[in-house]
Amino acid sequence: MNMSSHLMDERIKPRELTDKGVPYVLDKIRSQKGYFLTNTERDLSQSDFKNRIMPHTQLLAARPRNDAGYFSIEITGGASVHVDMLRKQINPLEKLEVLSQSMPDTLFQTLCRGINLFGYRPYPENVVRATVQSFARYVHVWRVFDFLNHIPNMIPVFEEVKKAGRILEPSICFSTGKEHTNEFYVGKVGQILDVTGEDIILCIKNHGGLGTPRRIGELVEAILQKYPGLIVHYHGHNTDGADIGRIVEAVRKGAKITDASDHAFTGFYGPPPLLTVLDLLNDEGYHAAGIDRQAVIDTSNVLRPEREHYKDFESQFLGFDPSAQIHKLPGGATGSSFEQAVKGDFLHRMPEILQNELPRVQMELGNWWSVTPGSQILWTTAVNNVLKGARYKDVSDDLKNLLLGRYGEFPFYRPADEIYAAVFGSEWKEIVECDTCYQKIEDIDINVERKVLEHRLGRAASADELVLYLQHPNDAVDFFKFEAKYGKTWVLSPKIWFRKGGFNLGEKFEVPDVFGQLHSIEIGPQRRTKTGDAATYLIIDHHPEPIITEMEQEEGPGRKKAVLSLREIEAAAKAGEVRSQIAGTVSEVCVTEGEQVAVGQILVVLEAMKMLNNVTAEVAGKVTDLHVSAGDKVAVGDPLVNISKA
Repeated sequence: MNMSSHLMDERIKPRELTDKGVPYVLDKIRSQKGYFLTNTERDLSQSDFKNRIMPHTQLLAARPRNDAGYFSIEITGGASVHVDMLRKQINPLEKLEVLSQSMPDTLFQTLCRGINLFGYRPYPENVVRATVQSFARYVHVWRVFDFLNHIPNMIPVFEEVKKAGRILEPSICFSTGKEHTNEFYVGKVGQILDVTGEDIILCIKNHGGLGTPRRIGELVEAILQKYPGLIVHYHGHNTDGADIGRIVEAVRKGAKITDASDHAFTGFYGPPPLLTVLDLLNDEGYHAAGIDRQAVIDTSNVLRPEREHYKDFESQFLGFDPSAQIHKLPGGATGSSFEQAVKGDFLHRMPEILQNELPRVQMELGNWWSVTPGSQILWTTAVNNVLKGARYKDVSDDLKNLLLGRYGEFPFYRPADEIYAAVFGSEWKEIVECDTCYQKIEDIDINVERKVLEHRLGRAASADELVLYLQHPNDAVDFFKFEAKYGKTWVLSPKIWFRKGGFNLGEKFEVPDVFGQLHSIEIGPQRRTKTGDAATYLIIDHHPEPIITEMEQEEGPGRKKAVLSLREIEAAAKAGEVRSQIAGTVSEVCVTEGEQVAVGQILVVLEAMKMLNNVTAEVAGKVTDLHVSAGDKVAVGDPLVNISKA
């Protein structure tokens, strides 16, 4: 037997899982003397490139990645399902189908947020189950977590993954502090095993890159002392530059699988480079099962020329950040947080937010885990506290739900009474006494939702489209309509997608597709339609394709949109003219024209920074005008609702 065939025998392929089942695969992992590597490409894309790595680039790297012999490749999940539709214009399930054809020997892995699925808030159980059923056609390994380590929140996913015959990988989210003891985490592992049984992989999810190598090694050792037959998979981020040390120590103490990613694309907030991990562990005497080192190198050789196309999506702040041990911001949120600071013009306040307010908020709210959606709750709260100059004023509804136990019990301690008083006001005790409870999201009528979707699309909808719509209604509909109009634009290279300044009429160029075949494109000619719109012809491989661009009507020379201050917006609301205080997307309109509303009644729900924000009535009266609909984008000061005061 030569070396290559030996490596192939060590690999775990999708066919083995399908034909022989999960117990066989887990026994094969246990029997290997070495360890396995997972390529966490999705987490790399989210953490260091704001989830913008395009399908074209993934397909270019598919063949050498398939040859590399990874235990799995994390290729979907987390925020990527949303961003696939929102920014890349590709159906997330179609992406998996296409990639699986080029990577037939590699297990596909996802990251799933329990009842939050691939979104930012809890979903009804029947939506959770339908989503898992759709994605399980392509996804073999399901890494599942909950931001409060609340096991009941993960059970529906657990059950559907088991039914599908896929590998279940429940996670314990890791953090630091006096409450985060080995005893606590080992107890959580026991709770998981009571629900799932032993045929699982257990993930230690160190999403913030926290703790020292010794601390991670001690945790792995404590878990395996209690459960010696358990397969432990360590996942971490390299924000502080120390995750390779944590990986080495985890493997030394018995972890059988660990995560890293392609060295040509690694940055500062995602996973560390695979080749470095591979070589360091090899020097320590640990064999990487199934790994073809040259294929690992070949993958980065393919990827390296592509990186220049993504430079605008890398964080504005480069360099490792050891202060992550203080602020605990997860790698997947670090780059986007700096981007928000730039757009919101509070970049100069970031040291105050990260070093002072965010750690303070974490401790005040219970020292649980800063990972989606908890990381958004902590981040938004800390930013609002600093920018508004008043702590816990006008907080998000997600924080209110957290304080009322909607997402599960606080794992260590409940926030102080002063926090509740600041959030809910003087009657906070009555609110807490009446409203505190676990939020059981009732099942929805999926057939009704299908009819709504089909009405919005004007056509029949597929089962996969319905699943995507149930998670991200407005963005899914926008994507379906975009694809119907423009086709499958995801086949274009990032060289085209991310080009600045657009294209000039008469410009000619050649672009390669994912198979290396060149295609010629010529821009123009262009003509105006009778309605004043522009009809531009793209000459693609000598075939003309017309594109109609609807031209916006100019408001007139020198005319600018009036910008209202928050004080003016608040004054208008008391007069019955309700305007948006934030820039965001209309998630829901809760009233109708002619409806009588009371003070405090929810009028509109806006989504911003992945948080839901209720817009309530400041006056009682009759709704006379609705200016927005679900899916509309609004800026600060845009009109939402008019109320005629009673």
